[in-house]
Amino acid sequence: MKKWSLLAQSKTRDGGTLTLNERDGQYTIRLNGLDLMSNRESFSEIKLAELGCELVKEKGNARVLIGGLGLGFTLRATLEQLFHTAEVVVAELSPDVIAWNQNPEYPFAAKCLKDKRVRLVQEDVRSHVRDAKARYDVIMLDVDNGPAALTVASNKELYDDAGVQRLKAALKPKGRLVVWSVDDDPSFTKRLVRQGFEARAERVRSRETSGGHRVLFVGDAPK
Repeated sequence: MKKWSLLAQSKTRDGGTLTLNERDGQYTIRLNGLDLMSNRESFSEIKLAELGCELVKEKGNARVLIGGLGLGFTLRATLEQLFHTAEVVVAELSPDVIAWNQNPEYPFAAKCLKDKRVRLVQEDVRSHVRDAKARYDVIMLDVDNGPAALTVASNKELYDDAGVQRLKAALKPKGRLVVWSVDDDPSFTKRLVRQGFEARAERVRSRETSGGHRVLFVGDAPK
C-alpha cells in the first residue's frame, strides 16, 4: 500500500502539530496524528449543510454562519442551495486550514471562497457570535469533535450553557442551529431544549452508503 505523503505541517496556538496528508487522492488533516477530517468521509458534512439550509433555500437574503472551514464540503453544499443574494460567513481560526483551502492545487474550497456570497474571517467562532446579535438565519458548527471537544478543551465553552445562549442570541427568531458531532451526546440535546430550542439528534453515515455514523444536532429557535 502506498504511504501517506506529508504535504504541510504547522504548530497550533496550543502547541499541537497540524498536518495535511495525501495518499492516492485521499486527503486528511490531522492534529497530533489524529484524523480530524478527510475528503473520503464527507457525507455528514454535506448533510450538515442540507439540514441547515432546508428552511432558507427559498429566502433570497438568507444569512448563514459556518463555524469551521474543514475541507470545504459544508461550504460547497451550502452555496449549492442558496440564492445568489445570500450571505455566507465562514469563521475559521486556523490560518493554515485557510491557506490550504485557498491553494488551488488542492481539491478543497479555493473556488468556493471566491464566491461573492462568501466572507471568510480568521476568527474563533466563539468570539464571532458574541457580536452577532440576531444576525443569522442559520448557524452550522463543525468545530472540534462536537460538544465533547476532544482535541481542544477550551472548545467546550462553545457548547456549554453559556455558549448555547450566545448561539441562540446570534440567531434570528425561528433561526436554526446545526452542530456536527462524532458521537451522540443526549446531554447536549437536553441542553439545547433547556435553552429554548426545539431540538433533535440525527444519525448520518460518514460516507453516503458506508462508514461509521456521525450525529447532527438540530436546534430550532422560537419565534
